[in-house]
Amino acid sequence: MTQRIAVLGAGPSGLAQLRAFDAARRAGADVPEIVCFEKQSDLGGMWNYTWRTGLDQHGEPVHASMYRYLWSNGPKECLEFADYSFEEHFGRPIASYPPRPVLRDYIMGRIERSDLRHQIRFNTAVHSVEYSRETGKFTVTVRELKDDRMVSEEFDWVVVATGHFSTPNAPAFEGLSQFPGRVLHAHDFRDACEFAGKDLLLVGSSYSAEDIGTQCYKYGAKSVTFSYRSAPMGYDWPEAFSERPLLTRVEGNTAHFVDGSQQDVDAIILCTGYQHHFPFLPDELTLRTRNRLYPQDLYKGVFWIDNPKLVYLGMQDQYYTFNMFDAQAFLARDVVLGRLPLPIPEAMADDVDAWLTMYAAVDTVMEQIDFQTAYVRDLMALTDYQSFDLDLVRQHFVTWEHDKDESITGYRDKSFASPCTGTVGPVPSSTWWEELDDSLARFLQR
Repeated sequence: MTQRIAVLGAGPSGLAQLRAFDAARRAGADVPEIVCFEKQSDLGGMWNYTWRTGLDQHGEPVHASMYRYLWSNGPKECLEFADYSFEEHFGRPIASYPPRPVLRDYIMGRIERSDLRHQIRFNTAVHSVEYSRETGKFTVTVRELKDDRMVSEEFDWVVVATGHFSTPNAPAFEGLSQFPGRVLHAHDFRDACEFAGKDLLLVGSSYSAEDIGTQCYKYGAKSVTFSYRSAPMGYDWPEAFSERPLLTRVEGNTAHFVDGSQQDVDAIILCTGYQHHFPFLPDELTLRTRNRLYPQDLYKGVFWIDNPKLVYLGMQDQYYTFNMFDAQAFLARDVVLGRLPLPIPEAMADDVDAWLTMYAAVDTVMEQIDFQTAYVRDLMALTDYQSFDLDLVRQHFVTWEHDKDESITGYRDKSFASPCTGTVGPVPSSTWWEELDDSLARFLQR
């Protein structure tokens, strides 16, 4: 009897899984039946943009955290699919830092080329996954949104590819409920133009705060103040930027910080991260972790040790993204196809412990990059995922970090070589700071 696999989510991780099995099928392998459930009306996952926040038109939580004018905050060469280069997709080299519509077009291109849409059931939200030890199967119950009906099916494997940047982590601060201005989490941020002429406070000191802060100033915000918990980002910010230690309370329009300083602000954006949240899974199948480079309880960062027929993709904190998801998906595929037997649970746990021991010694950003590079190298050694110049990507990440230190508003103007083709991206005709149009058509003209 043909095995059945449920893939939950049609973002980059879920699509990587579809593509991995398709590669095996095209090479002559007999592959299982695959059903991908996607809550949104199209593929792309987080790379889809919607003006909606809170709940969607069907009463389901809005997944997307994307906003207008979002550009890649890392070189596209670091996430390039090994088997589908940007040059192949666009027919020519393009600049190294594309906006969201360009990356979404690239993601969709590989799937359209492979003709895999028929495996995806759109407008279908997963509501529960149950596992029976008696039958060795999962029962997946979904809500078909257009007809508003619940449907259950059985599967031999479940691949959780729902991401972990859609459920906000929103801490409370004294007085926030009485603040007279706008308060929102980064998940609900949609348009920098809303904050033109305003003094902003962004609580957080990571990528969301950095990017939303510079986006807002680029589109007219009067000033940007960052509040950090552990350490300031420390970039050479424009004059209108400042960094303060942790917010303690808000009184009227005045934000007070732990060092006794204060700042009047018009709006507060909580850039305080996201939670790994799987409300459709029972406790015994739920991954519990914070955002870290190596989650506990996942063999090779992929297989749930207590039940390896449950697969998690893309659950790590990430330097590598699309190509790491591919490598994980190829590993999952080969285990499902019986090409790569899993060790006994004790050996899987020992392997996880070994990685966690290495991770405990990681301190600096450069050590984090090297750690994840080693992880991706380990994955690639286990399957036939197409090779690419991993050492070059690692060097790109190092250069990228230095570029940001040199100019937080200018690093997106740099060019990098593809690890797949070797071609260096062209220098854009306008700087990121000057470019206010993020459309696909405009980018391809630069």
